[in-house]
Amino acid sequence: MQGVETFRDLQREVTEWRRYLHENPELGFQEHNTAKFVAEKLASFGINHIETGIAETGIVALIQGEGGDGPTIGLRADMDALPVIEASNKPWSSKNPGLMHGCGHDGHTAMLLGAAKHLASTRNFKGCVALIFQPAEELEFPTGGFRMVQEGILDRFGISQVFGMHTRPGIDIGAFGIRHGATMGSQDDFDIIVKGAGGHASTPHRTVDPVVIGAQIILGLQTLVSRKTDPLDALVISVTKLNGAQAYNQIPEQVELSGTVRTLASGLRDFAEREMLAVARGIARAFGADVEFRYLRSCPVTFNSPVETELAITAARSLVGHDSVDDNMKVTVGAEDFAFMSEARPGAYIFIGNGPTVPTHHPAYDFNDEALPYGIGYWVKLVETILPV
Repeated sequence: MQGVETFRDLQREVTEWRRYLHENPELGFQEHNTAKFVAEKLASFGINHIETGIAETGIVALIQGEGGDGPTIGLRADMDALPVIEASNKPWSSKNPGLMHGCGHDGHTAMLLGAAKHLASTRNFKGCVALIFQPAEELEFPTGGFRMVQEGILDRFGISQVFGMHTRPGIDIGAFGIRHGATMGSQDDFDIIVKGAGGHASTPHRTVDPVVIGAQIILGLQTLVSRKTDPLDALVISVTKLNGAQAYNQIPEQVELSGTVRTLASGLRDFAEREMLAVARGIARAFGADVEFRYLRSCPVTFNSPVETELAITAARSLVGHDSVDDNMKVTVGAEDFAFMSEARPGAYIFIGNGPTVPTHHPAYDFNDEALPYGIGYWVKLVETILPV
């Protein structure tokens, strides 16, 4: 079995790829140059089956092993960047003003490309590996992961299991984190329009003030978490937008409240949608107003299946040792659209250490290139663990 040193030979080259991608970030469904770069690299490795234009800018490439017949497993990396002004001050900082790779997707793409080069040269596995380069993970629904599943990639390429990986600041370089079951939360988004009767701010008694009613609704929504949800269940309801009048002296006709709901239990999504409407409508009508309510189910819970999680743990530990893989890492209610793939097929999602860096989505974030050989090695070990000759 190879250790991580086997994959350090690729580090210099893959670092160049990663930094090129970092310099040239593109938003979701606009990753045209990124996709071209990825497809050209895959072809240069001798991979003949490369399909582009999936979900607009996504790619699926197949590598057939030389160990005989076997299943096809999917390895997924996301490619899109964020609409953030970069402040990393690195020599390879973004050349596209207002855009940056602030979530490590440049590293994810580079690591899967590095694994593709190794796997294409060795083919020391049976069956087939499907390399999934996904667009638009950062966008609101419908995301690239949803689009690729809807366009049938799992059926079309016969993918029986799916695996994902994400950088994680705070985990040491050379270490991994994973857990069984729910590992990341669902994401739903909502809009509440409070419809009152506007007027002059000096005569509030002649209005039905939607601002005051909206404030009551914001507080009322929090009781759904604190008083109507089991304390052992995770439910987050956050109002993140509040829009009303633009003038100091005007009470508006209506106020718009928007936000997000996160949970680890699918049943709580039904609860939130039902009870949020009841709370908002009840409060509004009590004050002589009414509401319009919109609830969008954006992303399901990212769930790690039992068998696939054990396979991921085994692969990671064969690379870095038992103690460098935390198999009970803390769950997060941050959402990840890999969930659409792992909802359709059994799979596992693992985190790779980025060291003591600033968090992702921070303007000064940068993927740590020292993690590259560990990510490449994990992908190769995973393939050889699941598809042994």
